[in-house]
Amino acid sequence: MKHLITLIEIFVFTFLSSQLSGQDRLSARQIADLSYEVTRVAGMEATATMTIIDDKGRERVRKTAQVMKLYDNGETEKRLVRFLAPADVKGTGLLTFDYKTKNDDIWLYLPALRKTRRIVSSEKSKSFMGSEFSYADMTPPTLDDFKFDLLGDADVRRTACWKIEMTAVDDDIADENGFSKRISFIGKQDYMIRKAIYYDIDGELHKELNVFEIKEIDPQNHKFRAMHLEMENKQNGRKSILKMEKVVFNPNVKDEYFSVRYLERE
Repeated sequence: MKHLITLIEIFVFTFLSSQLSGQDRLSARQIADLSYEVTRVAGMEATATMTIIDDKGRERVRKTAQVMKLYDNGETEKRLVRFLAPADVKGTGLLTFDYKTKNDDIWLYLPALRKTRRIVSSEKSKSFMGSEFSYADMTPPTLDDFKFDLLGDADVRRTACWKIEMTAVDDDIADENGFSKRISFIGKQDYMIRKAIYYDIDGELHKELNVFEIKEIDPQNHKFRAMHLEMENKQNGRKSILKMEKVVFNPNVKDEYFSVRYLERE
């Protein structure tokens, strides 16, 4: 019996060692790819609260509902976000087609004008609904538009992370995304971002993202989503907090939600 236990212990140790050594051999780009993939949930419904805090501490609170679903064998994520409150933004909607290897399609519906307009690439770095999150922050970046370097290891709130630097390949990409460089702290166990530091076009510190809660939405396929995010603008003292309040895994979300026609419904 002791001999059997010893063999099992050796097997477990060897397996864990191989896993760890495999992690050590991952390149910065491979880690970034894995970080992207673990968030690709087949389908999801959620409600959320966004709190916008100005430099004097005054708050504005906005309620949203959203649905998302994967298409094209996971190459495209379609997402609809609808604002529920307060009254001045109620009915405003954002429809996003997030493509893995090309520029996203984004449409914004403004009920006061009864008009939908397309967000072009040059507008992606602009503020999303007055928050410190930009339109570009609402979807993962196109990874081929960046160069990646592994800067080492770090702990973020007691989570072991890789420290990954991603740099825009040219000025046009930097302008489009609103940052020339981003340093991300990616958890070694789940590949989820715990923190990110953004630098503006001039290379100056701009924003810092902190992720305080992560949930495994699809345990069978080990897919995760951030539940509590805070984006702080280091240049103007503003902060925005996004909290997911109810998240339901649903791969059978209705296809009709992801159209401009549905976006314009009130």
